Amino acid sequence: VAEETGSRYGRHSERAMTAPPQPARRFAGIDIGTLTCRLLIADLASGHPLTELRSDRRILRLGEGVDQTKRLSPVAMDRVIACLQEWRNVIDGYQVEATAVVATSAVRDAANRDDFLERVKREAGFEVEVISGEEEARRTLLGIRSGLPTGVTDILALDIGGGSTEFILDRRGQKPITRSIDIGVVRLCERLLRHDPLTNEEVRQAREWVTRETKAAIADMGDYRQVTFVGTAGTVTSLAAMAQKLPTYESARIHNYVLKLETIRELEHTLLSKTKAERVGLPGLEKNREEVIAAGAIIIRTIMETLGVEVCLVSDLGLREGVLIDMAVRESRNNI
Repeated sequence: VAEETGSRYGRHSERAMTAPPQPARRFAGIDIGTLTCRLLIADLASGHPLTELRSDRRILRLGEGVDQTKRLSPVAMDRVIACLQEWRNVIDGYQVEATAVVATSAVRDAANRDDFLERVKREAGFEVEVISGEEEARRTLLGIRSGLPTGVTDILALDIGGGSTEFILDRRGQKPITRSIDIGVVRLCERLLRHDPLTNEEVRQAREWVTRETKAAIADMGDYRQVTFVGTAGTVTSLAAMAQKLPTYESARIHNYVLKLETIRELEHTLLSKTKAERVGLPGLEKNREEVIAAGAIIIRTIMETLGVEVCLVSDLGLREGVLIDMAVRESRNNI
C-alpha cells in the first residue's frame, strides 16, 4: 500500500503530510480463478502495508472442461458457490467497509458466464466483476509492488494462472506494459498433458506451445533484460515451498525467496518422473495441486529459458492483494 499510495497516487501522500493520519479501513476481496479461489480480509492504512486479518484459498477448478466446452460445468459452479456462501458468512463477521469480487480466465471464456454470475448474486450475495487479462495484470502488479524488497524497482512480473498467464513489464517513469496469453496450468493439462505420468511427446508439445506464445507476448515489450524477474501465484509459490521442503505453507519463507532456474529444472524432473498419485505428500506441495504442478513447472521453466533469465524473485502477494489496494484507492478518490 505504501508503494502505491506513496508513488503513483502522489496527491494522496501530499494530503497525508498536512492532514492527521487516517484510520485503517477494512476491505474484503475474493479472486475467483480458473483453478483456485482466494479470500483476503485486511486493514489498509495510507503509508503502511496491508494488515491481513483473514485469508483462505481453495483449489476448486471452476475452469474444469472450459477449454473444450466453453462452458462452466454445473458441478464446478456448485463447488465455487458453496465456498462463496461460506465466505459470505466470514466476511459478514468482520464489518468490512466494502467487498470486491473478481473473476478471471475461466469465467471470461465461458459462454454461460451470465448464468454463473446470476447464481453467485442470488445464492451468495456477491456482485462479481469479470476482469480482462490486462486488468488482471494491472491489479496483480499493485499487489506485487506492495511487497517488493527495498531496492527492487524495475520488474518483469509473471502470473501463472489456471487458464492464462500474464506478463507485466513495469519500469520507473514508464507506463506498465502487460500481455496475457491463453496458457495456464488447467488449460495446458486439459489440452496436451493427458497421460499419467506424462509422455515425452506431451512435454515436448507443451514446451513448444509455451515457447511460441512467450516469444509472441514479449516481442514488442521492449528491454526486459535489466529488470528483476518476479513470479507470483500458486505454481511459483508451490515450487518455492518445495525447493525448501516446507512441511507447511509459510508465507514468510516463501515471499521474496529467490528461486533459481536450476532448482526449477530439478523439481520439474522430479515431478515428471512421478505419477499424480506419487506426487501426493511431496514436501511443500499443496494438496490437490498434484496434477497441475507439473504443468506449472513446464510453463515457468520454459518461459525463463525463453527469456534467458536464471532467477525468479517469488512474491506471495498478487491479485487478491491488488484487488484490495485498488478498491482502497478508488474509495479514497470517491471520498475526496
